[in-house]
Amino acid sequence: MQRRELLKLMAAVPFAGASGRLMAAPAAEGAKLLVVFLRGAYDCASLLVPTGSDFYYASRPNIAIARPGMPGGALPLDGSWGLHPALAQSLMPMFEQKQASFIAFAGTDDLTRSHFETQDSIELGQALDKRRDYGSGFLNRLASVLGAGPLAGVSPMAFTNQLPIAMRGSAKAANMALAGSARPSIDARQSEVISAMYRNTALAQPVAEGFQVRDEVVRAMQAEMDAASRNAMTAKGFELVARRMARLMRERFDLGFVDVGGWDTHVGQGGATGYLANRFEELGRGVAGFAEEMGDDAWRQTVVVVISEFGRTFRENGNRGTDHGHGSVYWVLGGGLSAQAGGRVVGEQQEVAQATLFQNRDYPVLNEYRAVFGGLFRRMYGLSPAQLARVFDGVAPKDLQLV
Repeated sequence: MQRRELLKLMAAVPFAGASGRLMAAPAAEGAKLLVVFLRGAYDCASLLVPTGSDFYYASRPNIAIARPGMPGGALPLDGSWGLHPALAQSLMPMFEQKQASFIAFAGTDDLTRSHFETQDSIELGQALDKRRDYGSGFLNRLASVLGAGPLAGVSPMAFTNQLPIAMRGSAKAANMALAGSARPSIDARQSEVISAMYRNTALAQPVAEGFQVRDEVVRAMQAEMDAASRNAMTAKGFELVARRMARLMRERFDLGFVDVGGWDTHVGQGGATGYLANRFEELGRGVAGFAEEMGDDAWRQTVVVVISEFGRTFRENGNRGTDHGHGSVYWVLGGGLSAQAGGRVVGEQQEVAQATLFQNRDYPVLNEYRAVFGGLFRRMYGLSPAQLARVFDGVAPKDLQLV
């Protein structure tokens, strides 16, 4: 085998991390968490529509979602908010069953309005006034905390081609994208060649475990594809990926991360129909499919949090789109949401009006994401103040009573 080919195969090995073991113990009391990152900054004012605000309709003459009861109107949630109609068959039933909630005015205090800068900042979860450590993502720090002391630990997995920043750190996390073919990138003979290279070395065990994780995922995907050929199940879109994730998280992993792109809508965003509406419909089918595939028992112990790097400008631009903004809306889904959160819009809120816009252009951030996640982690895992400080240093948790 040529050296170049061997190096290429080595790069394809699904390492759990630089060294060490994959964490395989179950999460505390069976709790499972999936973070869905919408890369590109989705327009939250089209998702969670401020139907009680005349200013909203004046600011968006072409792309506003009409009030409830009108053609293409928002689905009523309460007296102030409505939901995009594209989610009528997916997210709305979950909201009515108190298995979904929304955190308005959520996000980071980062003001760069740069996709890459802010995405990195959120995944790191570190203080903005300190030097960034790109080897320490907040989900990895959570996994590290859960793997120590009296807690049982977690098995983390990123459903992505590369290990995301959020999962980087001392706790070993696997990664593998689930879209496309279930065919492995290297065959059994090539796997054996690579394993033999590392035999009797310190990396022998991590390499073997990396291949084991890959084989487990491939087997699960192949079983689903075989079923699809008999049951005419489609094999495209986020819904299929979400169902694959659910099967793996139900049986194998406790802490998951996935990202979904295509949310940067500067031009031709659309309103009740159009580009953004189609994205919402696909994503809604995905999260609903994830919940269904988890099954009732696992879904009651699962929390899904949907986030984005920032929101978009409140006013539409000259291209019938929206530009980079600030505050956003997070989704929180799960079969065990509390009565205080399920079927509600939660968190600190304020009137949607010109006077309350941030810098006269965006939603403000009233529910800082690290504080929100900190409050959620304390409830999900029973973390102590010292343990929470290891995940988000210097941040006071904000308890929204989500679970």
